[in-house]
Amino acid sequence: MSPSTPPAPPTTVDFWFDPVCPWTWLTSRWMLNVAGTRPVTIAWHVMSLSVLNENRLDELPPPVRTLMGDAWAPVRVLTAVELTRGPEWLGPLYTALGSRYHLKHQPKNRATLESALREVGLPVELADAGDTDRYDTELRASHSRGITLVGQDVGSPILAVPGPAEGADPVAFFGPVVSPAPKGEEAARLWDGVLAVATTPGFYEIKRTRTHAPDFR
Repeated sequence: MSPSTPPAPPTTVDFWFDPVCPWTWLTSRWMLNVAGTRPVTIAWHVMSLSVLNENRLDELPPPVRTLMGDAWAPVRVLTAVELTRGPEWLGPLYTALGSRYHLKHQPKNRATLESALREVGLPVELADAGDTDRYDTELRASHSRGITLVGQDVGSPILAVPGPAEGADPVAFFGPVVSPAPKGEEAARLWDGVLAVATTPGFYEIKRTRTHAPDFR
């Protein structure tokens, strides 16, 4: 009897996120479901909608301009955590922050940051990073790595997967934007389809108008 074929190594998915984006939160919960049903490992990276929109604030409606101001502190704290404690803390802290912002509707202020840090076992003093530009060079570099892969006409999230051939550049895309977040086998089927189109040479875009607000059920 011939020896069994060893399982293929898991696919690493690089996931760039801004924690204040509700659509990104839904995509991230979908990816966590995918990781439970497919051989997938998620590598979390910080991007910033504030950086993305800093040169077009005058074009944005007032509520979005306000959100862009509030969005600086969370990504600065996440970047500080990654640099001082390690990238393995990004996923847990994102979950703690996102559940507060999008499920509990807590304000995007220091108290919420401290509560999330405390939940995952990190010092609340790390919230100090939200009030300074100390880590902005590294934040912008992380943001730029994602944007460089996928292009300028996108937002959060950005996903990148290995190219279709060994040694090929990663394939990156914006989204998928989906609501509510699929679970179980439904999540896995969507992943299979997304991976198929993302790694098809020459494929660029599928899109339709959103008709509903984010559904966090």
